[in-house]
Amino acid sequence: MPTLRIGHLSTAYHTAFVLMGSHWVEKKMGIKSEWTLFPTGPSMVQAFKKGVLDVGYIGLPPAMIGIEQGLDILCVAGGHVEGTVVTGLAGYKTLQETGSVEATLQQFKGKKIGTPSEGSIHDVIIRKLVADAGLAMSVTIENFPWADFILEAMEDGGVAGGCGTPPLAVLANKYLEAPLVLPPSAIWPYNPSYGIVATTQMISESANLVNGFLEIHEAACNLMREKPGKAAAIVAKEIGIVDEAFLQQVFRVSPKYCASLPPEYIQSALAFVPVLRGMGYIKRDLLEAEVFDTSLIKQVHPNPHHYDNPGNLV
Repeated sequence: MPTLRIGHLSTAYHTAFVLMGSHWVEKKMGIKSEWTLFPTGPSMVQAFKKGVLDVGYIGLPPAMIGIEQGLDILCVAGGHVEGTVVTGLAGYKTLQETGSVEATLQQFKGKKIGTPSEGSIHDVIIRKLVADAGLAMSVTIENFPWADFILEAMEDGGVAGGCGTPPLAVLANKYLEAPLVLPPSAIWPYNPSYGIVATTQMISESANLVNGFLEIHEAACNLMREKPGKAAAIVAKEIGIVDEAFLQQVFRVSPKYCASLPPEYIQSALAFVPVLRGMGYIKRDLLEAEVFDTSLIKQVHPNPHHYDNPGNLV
């Protein structure tokens, strides 16, 4: 019986936790699964380079950095868009109160914002936001090897805010009364918070396995949209340290789940290329065909995407 080696992150709204908790790889695909947790996307890229993964859940910027360096992976499916938020310590004003992204970020002048490791999607986005606001020299971006450390740094006063996934915002608000100062919708439209990547060897030699995985990934996306309570129960049991109410709150911060790769997703991802070049993360432009293979997901999800259809999440 073949074994599918899958890399995943700690992000609670990724379908990885639904699939692990439901054992759908074994039950629906009839194969074994080997799941490996990584602290960030860049660390997962290193594992792909070592040849120990077949597929992975990852933000597109670190995947593109790896591809530019010669890594033979392609994005074969989406998963979620607009998964980056910015939170500030208690007392910081929200976008609704300041009226603009620039004014919101001005509050961090002379201070630090914590974000995951260099090259992660959150790192790239917050650096661009700060630069666009003319604050690159006055706001320090501090990178953390694990996203979980950002909340601790906020609590200790080491950073004044954090840029990361919706769980960061929910936890920061719960424990620190920290407001969500920049919501996902205001940061980068359709930014590909994560997609499914596969090695080119898997795509060419085991397309049926990749296709089967995309089918259950899509089913899990639909479960989160249509039956968020059931999905939250599965994830809560799998993670073990958070409850269903917390997870449903996380799911609703940015309810944009789908496995499809529509033009909006692809164009938003490719818009990172000049940004990555400008930051020195890559040295050349990347073509769409170097990053995406949409052939399999078009078979699994031929209908219009669901990113703008939150189902029962709202």
